[in-house]
Amino acid sequence: MPRSAPFLALLLALLPLLTAADDPARAPATSRAELEARGRAPVEIPPDVAGPPFILAGGTVMTAAGAIHSPGYVTVKDGRIAEVGAGAPKDTAGYRVIDVTGRFVTPGLIDTHSHLGVYPSPSGEAHGDGNEATAPTTAGVWAEHSVYPQDPGFQLAVAGGITALQILPGSANLIGGRGVVVRPLPMRGSRAMRFVGAPETVKMACGENPKRVYGDKGGPGTRMGNLRAFRSAFARAAVYQQKWAKFEEESAGKEEGKKGKKGKKGGDGDPPEPPERDLDLETLAGVLAGEFLVQVHCYRADDMLSVLQVADEFGFTVRSFHHALDAYKIRDVLAARDVAASTWADWWGFKLEAYDGIPQNAAMLESAGGRPVIHSDSATGIQRLNQEAAKARQEGLRVGIPISEDAALRWITANAAWALGIQEQTGSLQVGKRADLAVWSGHPFSVYSVADLVFIDGVLRQDSARPQPVWSDVQVGQEIELEPTVTTDPRREVVR
Repeated sequence: MPRSAPFLALLLALLPLLTAADDPARAPATSRAELEARGRAPVEIPPDVAGPPFILAGGTVMTAAGAIHSPGYVTVKDGRIAEVGAGAPKDTAGYRVIDVTGRFVTPGLIDTHSHLGVYPSPSGEAHGDGNEATAPTTAGVWAEHSVYPQDPGFQLAVAGGITALQILPGSANLIGGRGVVVRPLPMRGSRAMRFVGAPETVKMACGENPKRVYGDKGGPGTRMGNLRAFRSAFARAAVYQQKWAKFEEESAGKEEGKKGKKGKKGGDGDPPEPPERDLDLETLAGVLAGEFLVQVHCYRADDMLSVLQVADEFGFTVRSFHHALDAYKIRDVLAARDVAASTWADWWGFKLEAYDGIPQNAAMLESAGGRPVIHSDSATGIQRLNQEAAKARQEGLRVGIPISEDAALRWITANAAWALGIQEQTGSLQVGKRADLAVWSGHPFSVYSVADLVFIDGVLRQDSARPQPVWSDVQVGQEIELEPTVTTDPRREVVR
């Protein structure tokens, strides 16, 4: 062996440590927030696409903020809503005026529960990336890392008026991991699809699914086992959070000490050691700190109350229960705690915990002052979310619960935005919000209406009057009609 070989080996071993001091991205993190920022750093930079200023004029404007203008107008500039009003726009200079007379303008629709991208089309075992069913709690996995941007479902969702959605892990696990709020846009990677500024979300599940999946794999196999697993996970997370808080406090004190001794010789001792990193506990620490929004798959009223008990014990809040077919039974509790219920219009009875579902669920929540949301949990249902809200409203009206059109529209716009923590950016037609708009051929609650125009950040992404470029490589060439091929069997040929 050459004499220089040991020296080279030592140099290579020290190289990462030497370069880390000059590279902030590789230096030891001094806070959980710094770790989070590194974990979410962009790789693919989304193109800065800006649409020209325009005005939608002459149609019925349903704001999802209390007002319906018929006729009305919406003015858009720099990707934001600049003005909303009744009648005709006052100043049109410099704007393209789009006549939408006879049509309806609403905020873009938002689906709070989707598995597009993690269970993409075409369906197959190789594409089943929604459940990390290897342990009951896998808080450290991110749905974003499974999203396949080539899923044709994203473009089909936009054609149905969708401008934002939450993609979640499945419900096999008690703590399935992080969800991600995205814009359905044609990007090469899922990170570039992220809704900028949306909080992190965390998927949890109670009831039948986890105990069915893990009952024969070491548990939990009962509802009480589910609750123990929840409590154990958050107890460990609380200790982890305290360790990071202590480390951050000590690091800050060390930095202050350095500033006070600036120019003086002498060392200040070794810097504090950060806690050993644990990705699962990192996510749960974010929940305990109130930084991440908790989204819980839960059907039965008693299961929802049990989860709220755990939340109270460890000091976090639930942002939305999902499916929540028994939500009407505890509508007073949910309303008092300001917990949303993301549910279906009329799915029920497909398993025991879904047996008590009723089609008046959303209407009863609304009448109690709650936050009902109509979600899809379906690659096809997301394409007609407007019809699902219409059905749920009609069921309320049928039993005498007065639900306004504005209130029902909020179930798929403003309330959904709140459940995802993006209500200041989108979900209603108000000045300053993102220009996420859908123009419908007729009333949005009609089964005959389609989304003629869909704008995301003021950029036209869907136009039913013109052929649309295909986003997904999966779809490329699918529109070509091949001539039928006639195969002949030489054994059956007749020689004439």
